[in-house]
Amino acid sequence: MKNLRHRFGAGFAERFAAVKIRFVRARYFRGHGVHSPFVYGLVREVFMRSELLPGDRALFRALSEIGMPERRVVQLQNLAIHAGYGTFGLNRAEGAFCIATREVSGADLLALVQRAAEMGAAVAVLDPYGSRERQMLCRRIVSMHCSTSVDNRAYLLLFNNHLPKQHFVL
Repeated sequence: MKNLRHRFGAGFAERFAAVKIRFVRARYFRGHGVHSPFVYGLVREVFMRSELLPGDRALFRALSEIGMPERRVVQLQNLAIHAGYGTFGLNRAEGAFCIATREVSGADLLALVQRAAEMGAAVAVLDPYGSRERQMLCRRIVSMHCSTSVDNRAYLLLFNNHLPKQHFVL
C-alpha cells in the first residue's frame, strides 16, 4: 500500500512541477516581467505579431524554402525588419543577421557565433533543444556570450550590440 502512495505522489509532484514551470513562464507573456526596453519591444513587435511587417521579404523566402514553420519564419522576418538588419547569412557568418539551422554542427556553430560576434552581427540558432548535445552547446554559447541573449524555445537569439549581458527565457 505504501508503494502505491509513493508512486502516486511522485507522479503528482512531476505534474505539479510542470504546472509551476508554465506559471513561471507565463509572467513573460505579452512582455510582463521583461525589464529591458529592447527585449520588451521584441516581445510586443516580433513574437506577438502574426502578420509580416512591411519591408523586404528575402529572409522570409529563404527560410520558407528550407521548410521552417510559417510562424517562426514570420517572427524571424519581423525581427530582421524591426531591428533593421538589411542583410543575412544562412548557415554562415555574413550580413547583419546570421541564422544557424539544425544542419550546422557543434564546432561550426561555435565558429559561426564567434565570427558573428567579431562582426557585430546578431545570430539566431534554430532548434536549440533539438538534441541533448545541441542544448548543452547552446548553454555554453550563452554563458560565453557578452551581450543580451533571448531564448524562446524555437530559436536562440544572440545580440552583439551595446546591451548588457542578460539572458531572457521566454
